[in-house]
Amino acid sequence: MNSPSEHSSHIPREYEIKHSKWLRKMLHAYLVVVIVHFFVQIACYLFLKYDRAPLDFIVNVLFWPTALAVFCILLTSYMDRKFPSCSFYTMSVTSTVIAWTIIHVNYDIRIMPAICLLPIFASVLFFDKRRVWFICSLQMAAYGLLLIDPAYREYLSSFDMVSIPVFLILATFVAQIIVTSGVEVLDDLQTSMNAKEDLIVRNAIIAKQSKTDGLTNLYNQSSFKDYYEKAFEYANLGMSLHLALIDIDDFKVINDTYGHRVGDIILEKVSLIIQESITASDIAARYGGEEFALLMFEQSFEQAYDLVELIRQKISLMGHLELEGSSITVSIGLKGYNLDVSKDKLFEDVDACLYAAKRTGKNKTVTSLVPA
Repeated sequence: MNSPSEHSSHIPREYEIKHSKWLRKMLHAYLVVVIVHFFVQIACYLFLKYDRAPLDFIVNVLFWPTALAVFCILLTSYMDRKFPSCSFYTMSVTSTVIAWTIIHVNYDIRIMPAICLLPIFASVLFFDKRRVWFICSLQMAAYGLLLIDPAYREYLSSFDMVSIPVFLILATFVAQIIVTSGVEVLDDLQTSMNAKEDLIVRNAIIAKQSKTDGLTNLYNQSSFKDYYEKAFEYANLGMSLHLALIDIDDFKVINDTYGHRVGDIILEKVSLIIQESITASDIAARYGGEEFALLMFEQSFEQAYDLVELIRQKISLMGHLELEGSSITVSIGLKGYNLDVSKDKLFEDVDACLYAAKRTGKNKTVTSLVPA
């Protein structure tokens, strides 16, 4: 039996999990075979010429073969539940016992030895060459044991004695070819699935990159406009909506004095404060340069005002080593949706509030309700 590591190189995990399910289905199939054999024997005894005494027929044709087969099936079922790691081997023994018991009972039917091929080809389901050879060795062993019976040995010709094991070996080679082909198909499927998963991940990354700003990890301007338009549609249906524009004060001075790399660091820090402060239903975006846009949903105007004020205060209280310990400030414009304004007019009003905050001293929030 291959180790899990050997299996994982060829067999997808889901196939390994299904092995127990396949074993149970095979058990049911063998039980059907035993039941069918039982009733076929009775029919043959009743309606065909059958040169066995009634007691001999009942004991040696019906009872013992059926009892042995049912016992093996029950034992395998128990082992599959209690010791699943051994269930393949108990199933292999069970299938071999059933096949060769039927062959022994019906040794005068020349086609009957073909039943021993069922366990061999059933092992193909497990995509393991060692398991195929293990099943083959069991068939050989069962054939050797059957040769001990003089009645069976006497029935076989010299050609039969040689051809049966050759037949088993050839069938095993065919089963191995099937296993090899199946493993190659599974490898191709696994490769295809991996490629598809990589493509899905890559597309997801590209989709995310197309929607977000690479520096701040907030939504970009294009995405914000899409969300803003959709949010305005919901607002027209009665949902609460507030729009805020946040601009870093004197950002050009920071870039000119400390360089654009420091400016980028400041943008990252401001965006992080915004992300940490907003709720899960809010949408924040880098609208352009040092300006951020914020959509707030299902809040009162006072709650929206408190939220942007919290953002403003956090930013103003934070010192920055990159700026020699100095802090920065932001100006904010805020306004809530109402039925009298269009989405363009709302944005213009909020932009005007932001401009008023800049013009009247910076580091403040100006709203439609608070005079500048």
